[in-house]
Parts: sequence; C-alpha cells; structure tokens
Amino acid sequence: MSEMRTVLVAGGTGFIGTHLCKFLRKNGYGIQIVSRMPSPMSISWNDLTSKGLPEKVHAVVNLSGQNVLDMKQRWTPGFKQNVYNSRINTNKALANAIMDADHKPKVFVTISGVGIYKPDIKREYNEYSDVEGYDFLSKMCLDWEKAARLEENACRQVNIRSGVVLERNGGMIQQLYTPFFFGLGGPVMPGSQYLPWIHMMDLCRLFLFCIENEKLNGTLNGVAPQIITNSDFSEAFAKAMRRPNFFPVPEMMLNIMLGRDRASMLTKGQKVFPKRVLDKGFTYKFPNIEDACKEIVAKPSN
Repeated sequence: MSEMRTVLVAGGTGFIGTHLCKFLRKNGYGIQIVSRMPSPMSISWNDLTSKGLPEKVHAVVNLSGQNVLDMKQRWTPGFKQNVYNSRINTNKALANAIMDADHKPKVFVTISGVGIYKPDIKREYNEYSDVEGYDFLSKMCLDWEKAARLEENACRQVNIRSGVVLERNGGMIQQLYTPFFFGLGGPVMPGSQYLPWIHMMDLCRLFLFCIENEKLNGTLNGVAPQIITNSDFSEAFAKAMRRPNFFPVPEMMLNIMLGRDRASMLTKGQKVFPKRVLDKGFTYKFPNIEDACKEIVAKPSN
C-alpha cells in the first residue's frame, strides 16, 4: 500500500484554505497546517522558521493573507501594512524553508490576485500579458509573487492569480447574500466593469491539478473562462435567488466605506482569460456564472 502524501497548507483555516484542506483529504491527501498557534494538526510559523519543513512533505501550498475586504477594518496605513506583510513574509518564510530542506517537496503552489492586471475596458489579459505596479494592490501582488521565488531546481513552482472566489459561506457572496435575500440587491456601479471570478470548487480542483500535474509550472489565471461584468453577475445571482436586482451600489459610497484602493477591487475590473489553464487541459465544473450561482444558492448555509 502506498504511503499517504502530505500537503503542508499555510492559511489552511481561512476562507479558501478550509475548503481546500477538506477537498484534498477527500482526494486521499494528508494535511498539515501552518498557523499562528501550534496544535496536533498544525505547526506554527516560529516552528517553521526554527525547525524547517516537516519531514516527507509532498507539496507546499500558501494561502495566507489578511482579508483585504474585511469590513470591520478601516483602510489605515497599519491595516495596509498587515495586508502586505501577511502575504509577502509568509511566502518568503516558506520559500526559505523549501530551499533549506534536505528533502524538498515536489511542488510549491502559491496564490496571488488578478489585481496585478491594470483595469482596462478594452484590453484582455492572459498569463503571458505584461504586468506592472500601478497602485498599492498591484504592487503588492508583484512583491507577493516575487517573495515566493525559489532558487533554480529547488522544486517545481506554480502561482495561481485568483479572481473573486464564489462560495456560499464566505467572501463576496456572504456579504451580498442578505441584501439580495431581502430584495435590496443590485450591481456595483458603474456595472460595466469586468468581474474575473471562479467557483470555489473549481479553484480547489485547480490547486489539485497543480499538485498532481508534474509538468506544470509558472503562472495560471485562476478565473472561469466566461468573461462577465458586474451587472452580469448581479443579474445571475438575483435570478438564482429569485429576487429583484433593482438597487445599484454607488461607487462613491464604496469609496467612503472602504477607501479608494480597496473599493477599486469592486468598482474597477480586469478582463482576464485563463489561456494557460485551458491549454494545459484543465476542465471546469462551473464554467458559466448562471450554473455557479444556482449551485451556491442551493447550498445550505453553515
């Protein structure tokens, strides 16, 4: 009988991490989590730094990062620094641990965001498009990816630039569910901005695809192949919930509530296509927004 392969997941208790760990276990993998506090199922960041990687780790995945759209947090310089440090420092710590390990993992899979691409109403981006820092979030994405870089031949490496992750009990859907439920939902203005998105199940499947496909490396756009606008999403979500879609959210209100940098994640958008993902043979369970919204709405809340 073959030995169970272990995946070390940093950020394994977060929104994406919780779902990914559950999904990997279902697919026969053992899970060890890196968290702030050690426990029987996890190691602490201090342990990682002082003792290095646990033995016999097949893959390392980093999903760590302070939630940028945490509505309880004001967009202060201190919070921005936490958002930045929680991504860059953890990628650096894991990259260093991998390079120092006597028995290296087979693959290091990291996540960043489509915010690395500059919003443009005409331009379509794929994984081969040039990127440059144009605001706080895009510069952070560049540093985030750079911090994960390994020395040549350390191990295989993949980075997923994720779009908005759609799932019933977290992220954007959790915040929109109540207003739509009470008939108060609508698009974020202007509504014509692109909304790169992916269903949580497809994102988890893409991580597994990265772990198991031994010839895969480099950057992948973690977005669905269907390019939509914010209005398209709002219409599909309202239809799935059988609710109206009458109440647009003014851009100015979000700028005041979230700060302009953060609000731009909702009020601006990028036209992003997963060219390499499709070229490598990955298939989506939820390639269109109507089916994704129906599945999410049909789920019971936790």
